Amino acid sequence: MLWEGGRESSNVDDRRGISGGSILAGGGILGVIALVINFLLGGDPSQLPQSVPMGGGGQSMSAQETAADDKRAQFVKVVLGYTEDVWGQVFKENGSQYTDPTLVLFRDGTQSGCGGASSASGPFYCPADQKVYIDLSFYEELQNRFNAPGDFAMAYVIAHEVGHHVQDLMGTSAKMQRLRSQLSETEYNRYSVMLELQADFYAGVWANRLRNIKSADQRSIIEPGDIEEALNAANAIGDDRLQQEAQGRIVPDAFTHGTSAQRVYWFKKGYQTGDLRQGDTFNDPSLRQ
Repeated sequence: MLWEGGRESSNVDDRRGISGGSILAGGGILGVIALVINFLLGGDPSQLPQSVPMGGGGQSMSAQETAADDKRAQFVKVVLGYTEDVWGQVFKENGSQYTDPTLVLFRDGTQSGCGGASSASGPFYCPADQKVYIDLSFYEELQNRFNAPGDFAMAYVIAHEVGHHVQDLMGTSAKMQRLRSQLSETEYNRYSVMLELQADFYAGVWANRLRNIKSADQRSIIEPGDIEEALNAANAIGDDRLQQEAQGRIVPDAFTHGTSAQRVYWFKKGYQTGDLRQGDTFNDPSLRQ
């Protein structure tokens, strides 16, 4: 992805240097495995466990690690800027106005409008404060734990979370919240899958529109191999794959984000069509079975 030199969004709340945040109880690798299945890439933060105070600012970082972290922060700001450019134009084309979300960068733990957040919860969107939350350590986890390297893999993650913001602006999130008290857990999980796959579709729409944005020297932002990186990331974080790795078996009724194949399909559909009307996952017959 040709991102260096791109406009950095000003809608970023950088809390990485703030100590005394919060970290979820039950952390560590077991906490990561358990939480990532439910919350990874836009999970429901209202269901996060209660947080406990964190005394310090986490482990100190070397100068080299700090420089790498700052580079990732710069990347996130540029990608967020590209989402603002794309969705601002899409909403304008549809006769409405896009409201930019705020993206919160944190390290170890922080507080959100949906409760406590930690690096174990993975990136998520909080509709209560219309903010995206990301601990930049997820960049390394995406590459090392999920074997999904590449800057566009992380761009897909950001675009997916911004996709949840688009859903919030369109009223979809509010409808989901009303359904929560009306459905059983299994039934609600099915709707949650539809919500998440639509966010994947919106991430694909964003990638489609990004092809029309050029760098300062008129080169394409999307480079060869970028879309493959996004598809690889989508495949790596399907519910079926994560469940198999975490517990050795697959429980479809517990799916909340969709299978690897479904996530790949809906991102690809968004990328190939670039048409919001093609992303009605809630009325797709294959998802209502």
